Amino acid sequence: MLAFVVRLLQVQAVDASAYAAKAEKNRYLSHTLAAERGEITDRSGIALAASVDAYDITADPKMFTPEDSKVKDAPEQAAALLAPILGRDAAELAKKLRAPGSRYTVLARRQTPQVWNQIKDLKNVFAEKARASKAKGGTGISVLAGVFNEKSSKRVYPNGRLGAGILGYVNADGHGAGGLESMLDKELAGKDGKITYAQSGGRRVPTAGARETPAVPGSDIELTIDRDIQWAAQQAITEQVTKSKADRGYVMVQNTRTGEILAMANAPGFDPNDLSQANAAAMGNAALQDVYEPGSTAKVMSMAAVLEEGAAAPDTHVTVPNRLHRGDRLFKDDIDHPTWHLTLNGVLAKSSNIGTILATGRLGKTQPEANAVLDSYLRKFGMGSPTGLGYPGESSGILAKPKAWSTSQQYTIPFGQGFSLNAMQAASVYSTIANGGVRIQPTIVRGTKGPDGRFTPAPAPERTRVVSEKTAKTLAQMLESVVGDEEGTGTKAAIPGYRVAGKTGTANRVDPATGRYKGYTASFAGFAPADNPRITVYCAIQNPTKGSYFGGQICGPIYKKVMEFALKTLHVAPTGAQPPRMPVTFKP
Repeated sequence: MLAFVVRLLQVQAVDASAYAAKAEKNRYLSHTLAAERGEITDRSGIALAASVDAYDITADPKMFTPEDSKVKDAPEQAAALLAPILGRDAAELAKKLRAPGSRYTVLARRQTPQVWNQIKDLKNVFAEKARASKAKGGTGISVLAGVFNEKSSKRVYPNGRLGAGILGYVNADGHGAGGLESMLDKELAGKDGKITYAQSGGRRVPTAGARETPAVPGSDIELTIDRDIQWAAQQAITEQVTKSKADRGYVMVQNTRTGEILAMANAPGFDPNDLSQANAAAMGNAALQDVYEPGSTAKVMSMAAVLEEGAAAPDTHVTVPNRLHRGDRLFKDDIDHPTWHLTLNGVLAKSSNIGTILATGRLGKTQPEANAVLDSYLRKFGMGSPTGLGYPGESSGILAKPKAWSTSQQYTIPFGQGFSLNAMQAASVYSTIANGGVRIQPTIVRGTKGPDGRFTPAPAPERTRVVSEKTAKTLAQMLESVVGDEEGTGTKAAIPGYRVAGKTGTANRVDPATGRYKGYTASFAGFAPADNPRITVYCAIQNPTKGSYFGGQICGPIYKKVMEFALKTLHVAPTGAQPPRMPVTFKP
């Protein structure tokens, strides 16, 4: 009796606080309340990325110990039952269920309600068996009694592959791991909460109260993307890349007046709903991350410099020989020809490399002076600088300082070889001309809607004057000759009822694997209506190996298809006035 009294005094008085703390620790559980991830929508509010109800499958490892489960290998038995349902390795699950001293472990995150229903049905079967066993003098304990669920959410992409290159994806922990999901992860993720509650036998005690810090949902992001135009662009480029057996391709669609990106399509793409089937090489956003030499679509920048500097006019005569010796090279055009007698407009319409070299040579008294002037315009158009989107992995392109231009670069850069850009930079050049010579920093986010429902527009984009309105208007008319004149290289891009300005491009391509020229980059860029521009469309296809590799032949039709769709979607009225006809040739 004396020993009993001493022990009671020790437990209730001397060690009371320690035992109380230990009981409190075993009685109460804390876990995170995951914040609901914000939606990503197109400009009309149509969901492109959303979160749906899901469950985290959790367990109480203590309930799988031999003492509590009355089974020596309870973790292994439970793991064998759960592995096929969760798609996890049984050994990995057993290890989690054996966590010593732990009262909480996550077996699998963001599982669908169907997965939890399968586990719940299995739990019910084993619970029934346990009750029957207890009636016969058994333990009455189910091997799955310690498996539970917590409400969570799962990221889904309702349109599958549509816009996947823009949106990116989330990782297993629910954090953005690519694209806009990564770039805007902080805004989308919100702030997790926390709950602490009393439990008994792995279940919450409803009468014991709880301490809860609610989760704050993430903000919704509204993009400038138009889902329907994105679909048209993605369909068109996917079909042509497949038909041409090309490495990849991209289509950009931009609002010329606001700088907003209406579509950014890549092919091949991937389905962010099923990353296990995705090709790693297709999981980025090649339209912003690939850099390549643009070819003749870049000649419009050279012409802009020539016109703005007053070095020549659209009707200036340019005599173009079949070959031109400059520096250490002999330059030629895409086709052999007798001496051409072209106007400056004709040089652009027929996409003459030699004519462009001769025209840009007028930019300075010496070649180094001409190089410096041309370089200044290229940089005003955005070459060699980030676009301003802030997109993960976006390339700034490659443009060396003019003093570092090699002997050949001095003459290849004017016609689009010897420097590199990405598809967004290329599209922005044509949007600048369409916008009267003012470059608008491209944007892809219209604004955000916070948990309080308040919409906050994105900051206004930066605007920079590149060339005068007069130069831009003249260039627009010259670009019409490329599409509208029978001698132009872009006749396949003509759209009935609309005046179209555009330019073809066929460039030698640097093979990323070898660093040497191999194959071609085919492209087409332009805007419409030419007399009242609303939309820019740019298309590029890398390394087409079947059929034609000329930009006018394989990208011109894509431009036409996407532009027609965009004009109709945005209800742009057909052009009323007839285009002015600028001379392409002159009689010597």
